[in-house]
Amino acid sequence: MGRNDSNVTKMRKKQILLLKIGVVVWVCVIYAFFLHKPAATSTQKSHDITEQLDKLEEELNKQSQFYSVLLNKLRTMHQQQQNLGDEAVLQDPIVESPLLDGPVLPVLLIACNRDAAVRRSLDLLLKYRPSQERFPIVVSQDCGHRPTREAIESYGEKVTLIQHPDLSDIEVPLKERKFKGYFLIARHYRWALNQMFQKFEHEAVIIVEDDLDIAPDFYEYFSATYPVLQADPTLWCVSAWNDNGKADLVDVKNGTGLLYRTDFFPGLGWMLTKELWEELGPKWPRSYWDDWVRAPEQRSDRACIRPEISRTRTFGKKGVSNGLFYEKHLKQIYLNDAYTSFTKMNLTYLMKDHYDLVFEKQVQASQVVTINDVKGDRLAKGGFYRLIYHTKDNFKKLAKSLGLMDDFKAGVPRTGYKGTITFFYRGLRIFLSPGNNWKGYNPSWS
Repeated sequence: MGRNDSNVTKMRKKQILLLKIGVVVWVCVIYAFFLHKPAATSTQKSHDITEQLDKLEEELNKQSQFYSVLLNKLRTMHQQQQNLGDEAVLQDPIVESPLLDGPVLPVLLIACNRDAAVRRSLDLLLKYRPSQERFPIVVSQDCGHRPTREAIESYGEKVTLIQHPDLSDIEVPLKERKFKGYFLIARHYRWALNQMFQKFEHEAVIIVEDDLDIAPDFYEYFSATYPVLQADPTLWCVSAWNDNGKADLVDVKNGTGLLYRTDFFPGLGWMLTKELWEELGPKWPRSYWDDWVRAPEQRSDRACIRPEISRTRTFGKKGVSNGLFYEKHLKQIYLNDAYTSFTKMNLTYLMKDHYDLVFEKQVQASQVVTINDVKGDRLAKGGFYRLIYHTKDNFKKLAKSLGLMDDFKAGVPRTGYKGTITFFYRGLRIFLSPGNNWKGYNPSWS
């Protein structure tokens, strides 16, 4: 017998017992009434007894009908539980989301001509969205691809579709003709972001593309980090992505709530403010917008927030980059699956003054080791260790040996902060960092 069957049986027995008790109590009351009733004539007494018996019979009939109806309801409930199974009965109670109140943080999904991909992305964005009012989803479509447009329109009022009006060809230098896609994307981004900040007048936007899966706590993550982004002028974005977020390079067990500052612009699910767009928009490039953003002239020594464990993962092997890095790195990024309540945490430790002080102390206090120590399992698990590099080639050699991405953009290594890469390897927290005489990023390291 299942737990539900047992509960119903116990309830039924309880109700029957109450019925019996009710009858007994009623009979006792009537009996007591007769015992204490003043004496009367035999004729009057006979008449009164008959009247009381009639009333008793009527009351018992009512009680019987009541318990009969109750038992029938119990039988019906029991049958419904058998038909639906335990899952219908044991559903978790509905808990009100803590993300229903707060500033509006719209999601801008950039789409073109991949109808199946945009459905996959939208399905997850809608599945995990706690509030349509607080997290409106705007899909901006370029290319004029009809099946993709129809796929977006099939979601009705759950999303808003805007379409890039300029579908004309674009002039591209002869030597870059094979990279035309990057020019079209940059043009689309500029138009779409102008729509979000100028037409819709939003104060911040979360940008995703149509080839991203998101984690269950995607909205939680951006909701919690937005106030930090607003408060600290040395931050200019929040990203859901860790470029070195492979399962064997992050602390999957204990690292879901770990967040970092990084000098490298990660992209792939990121948030910017209207203030930043007013700075970047007027000088937006014709192509390669993400590398342009990473240049020192745009970054201006500002950092982004990024997680230990990614809240996005790309499934876009095919695209303008032709799968660059996809099989070797991007495909292996671990997508967080353990919900973390960032909004209940104090994230002010990410503010520059506090973060830098703690970060530099951790790096300096870490035990200096060699790559052979790390790969040879010679170090105590749970400790903090430091690998030091001095040249570009030295860095690339160490990074490749550990499975890290080894490229630079404007001299900044992926996930780097003050030249240091923070990662988790075989139970060790490791800082791959430059020597103490480091003078800053060298743009020639690209």
